[in-house]
Amino acid sequence: MDVHEYQAKELLASFGVPIPKGAVAFSPDQAVYAATELGGGHWAVKAQIHAGARGKAGGIRLCRNTHEVRDAATDLLGRRLVTHQTGPEGKPVQRVYIETADPFERELYLGIVLDRKVERVRVVASKSGGMDIEEIAATDPEALLQVVVEPAVGLQPFEARELAFRLGLNIKQVGAAVKTIMSAYRAFRDCDAVMLEINPLVVTRDDRVLALDAKMSFDDNALFRRRNIADMHDPSQSDPREAQAAEHNLNYIGLDGEIGCIVNGAGLAMATMDMIKHAGGEPANFLDVGGGASPQRVATAFRLVLSDPNVRAILVNIFAGINRCDWIAEGVVQAAREVKIGVPLVVRLAGTNVEAGKAILEKSGLDLITADTLTEAAEKAVAAIRTQN
Repeated sequence: MDVHEYQAKELLASFGVPIPKGAVAFSPDQAVYAATELGGGHWAVKAQIHAGARGKAGGIRLCRNTHEVRDAATDLLGRRLVTHQTGPEGKPVQRVYIETADPFERELYLGIVLDRKVERVRVVASKSGGMDIEEIAATDPEALLQVVVEPAVGLQPFEARELAFRLGLNIKQVGAAVKTIMSAYRAFRDCDAVMLEINPLVVTRDDRVLALDAKMSFDDNALFRRRNIADMHDPSQSDPREAQAAEHNLNYIGLDGEIGCIVNGAGLAMATMDMIKHAGGEPANFLDVGGGASPQRVATAFRLVLSDPNVRAILVNIFAGINRCDWIAEGVVQAAREVKIGVPLVVRLAGTNVEAGKAILEKSGLDLITADTLTEAAEKAVAAIRTQN
């Protein structure tokens, strides 16, 4: 789960990470009031969306008076901001963050991520702040400073101090940077985050180190014990289909292909997508219906898949272990009758009571394409699309 910049900063500040003064606004009037309350003579008006590169897309405006603050908020609120991370459809701007724009001397980069390959937390820093980490890695990989955290002891002050010195900070700035790095690590650890990015981390003229921007992502599986973070979820920033799937405890991720997938089990779902690509097709989604493929859940899955106008065929791939194929076949038949699919439907069942399940499909009278293996199912789904061309 992602959160907005102002929410990430609230969390970081609660752990001791210094941030500039700021306030969120939902209307131009609130933006002007926030700027007046914050004081100062310069403000940044920042569009709040779950994506980076807002500055390059015109989502961050520097203002010198409250009239400019009002104009910036009026222009940003209600529009869809398109960056290279949002895709061409963009994301809706429903709130802006008003922040004091104090001068600074240097921009740095600080990131903390869960590196699943090495099963460790990795701290990444760079002297090149204000740039995408991918751009830094591509243009100057040696500029990336990294620490792999030993989970038994966590990030140690001496490791943070070494990073600060390697960033070229002076003695006074090093002390401030160590405090910020350690506080950011504690926020990452104690909030069950999987990614924290402070870009840029700025050094001011009076040697303060501030988080000028912040992005955080959290482990969905840990939100049950982080209600304060779960309450920060903004459904407007998600694919509506993903939000609907979450309401029914389905795991759905929209993709760009033409073959909709309805599968039980995340591993089998990924294998199904791989097999579709191997057969020459493109999956339209990842959809895991979980262990209980009831008619209601399957019907919801069909509706989600068919809500994508690019879907030209559906592949149902179920391996019945805890469930039974005859139960699942009944669910598929009932759901198919309710939803009125309208595209070729390929069904592959395997596991407990598979023969009974196949018999139910055959007697249903529905225009189904059955398959015995995953390879056969993928090939038939791709062939069904090609016959439409």
